[in-house]
Order: sequence, then C-alpha cells, then structure tokens
Amino acid sequence: MVEEQRKRVEEQMSKIVEGIDRTYLRKMQGDMHRCAAACCDNESYSIQKVQSCVETCSVPMNKAQQYVQGEFERVQNRLQRCVMECNDRIKDQLGPNPSQLEVNKLSDEFEKCATKCVDTYCDLLPSMENTMKKMLASKKLEQL
Repeated sequence: MVEEQRKRVEEQMSKIVEGIDRTYLRKMQGDMHRCAAACCDNESYSIQKVQSCVETCSVPMNKAQQYVQGEFERVQNRLQRCVMECNDRIKDQLGPNPSQLEVNKLSDEFEKCATKCVDTYCDLLPSMENTMKKMLASKKLEQL
C-alpha cells in the first residue's frame, strides 16, 4: 500500500515536471543557449566580457529552475511532516511490549493516515502547478 502511494506521488510529480519543462523551461533553455552563443560570436568581447555575458544569459533559466525546485520542496516537506505526524501518533500508542495484534492494528492505522496525507498532497499538486505556470508565464521571476 505504501509503495502504491509513493508511486502515485512520483507519477503526478513527473507529469507536472514534464508539462512545465515542455511549456516553459525548454524555451527558456533554448533562449539561454542562443544568448550565450551570441556572446561567444561577438569577436569584440574580451574573455571576461564573454564570460559575464554568458552568465547573464543563464540568470532567467537558473531562477526558473530554483523556483520550480523550491515549490516542489515546499510541498514535499508538507507531505513529509504529515507522514511524520502519523508516525508519531502511532508511536505514542505503542506500549513497551506491544502484541502482534496491536502492531498490525497500528500498522493499518498508520497506512490509512499516510494515505490521507498523500491524498491531501495530490490534491495540492494541481494548484501548485497552476501557480508555477502563472509565475513562469508572467516573467516575474526575472525581478527576484
């Protein structure tokens, strides 16, 4: 059951990452490389000027990647905290020498609790995806 939930989370996250990559990040990456190529093609630039120009070209892409990564980390942390809360609740219920029946019962409770966490997490993903898409489309990241 836990494996199913992990797989569900991974699949949803992969789908979002693929969509954001195709829609926004690849274009930004292409723009970054074209910009960097133009820097290198400018024969009047010194080595330092080319380096500075190339670094400037990569700023929007780096900000976008950091933003997307940060959003995923923020939401994943929420999921981890929720699952840890389930774990703590179960540990609090375990006595010093629990019977196998108690362990099985509490194990089932933990799975139900963790599944609820995953459900909540998966429900948050579409909203997070929309927010990221709006942010990437607005070019507000360049101002950060």
